[in-house]
Amino acid sequence: MIKHLMARGLSALALTTLPLLATAPANGATAPGVAPAGAPASAPVSAPAAAPAGALHRRVFPEPPPADVVRAELDRLTVEAPHSMAGYSRAMFPHWARQYGECDTREVVLSRDGREVTQDSACRAVTGTWYSEYDDKTIDSASKVDIDHMVPLANGWRSGADTWETAKRKAFANDLDNSQLIAVSAASNRSKGDQAPDQWAPPNTFYWCTYSRAWTHIKSLYGLSVTATERTKLIEMLNTCD
Repeated sequence: MIKHLMARGLSALALTTLPLLATAPANGATAPGVAPAGAPASAPVSAPAAAPAGALHRRVFPEPPPADVVRAELDRLTVEAPHSMAGYSRAMFPHWARQYGECDTREVVLSRDGREVTQDSACRAVTGTWYSEYDDKTIDSASKVDIDHMVPLANGWRSGADTWETAKRKAFANDLDNSQLIAVSAASNRSKGDQAPDQWAPPNTFYWCTYSRAWTHIKSLYGLSVTATERTKLIEMLNTCD
């Protein structure tokens, strides 16, 4: 493949992106925009348009740091009462943002977190299955899947996002690089709402370790605060990692 690209005169800089393209999806699915070997030209692929190299670098939920690192992050978070909800609306956090081609953030996460996902020309998931970590359920229709913000938008507002510029709120609401977005059952996402871990935690307690690491890491990355009871619950959940 490299010889072919060099023959077309691409620079050495462009070749540095090739390792990203070579990364195989952990679940064995075909990379976005690439037809399976031997498939006819009309066969569905996992994205209707080739994604840029940066969009191909991750095909699984971004793993948060290990528990000892996250405990140190939690120790550094400001502990305070929730901020006022005055002025809040979901529109203050523009989502879902266009990522590439016709694909917005929701469709990218559906493709990333699902198995054998196929999409139509508008990047909408047509077939596939999704495992919901929150409630230990497998879902066979994208219409029954929600993309959850690990730290909900309203919770982010109450813990510091009320002071942000719109650009930072948009980045927070569409963060594909960190453990902020995950495909889960619509039922579990709506049960969670905008609640912190001391108010709602996944019914699937086997997921508490990852959930608390992801929640705390996002709050640390974005400089958000926690309440005293939220911090206590996070410590309890992080203890399940041991």
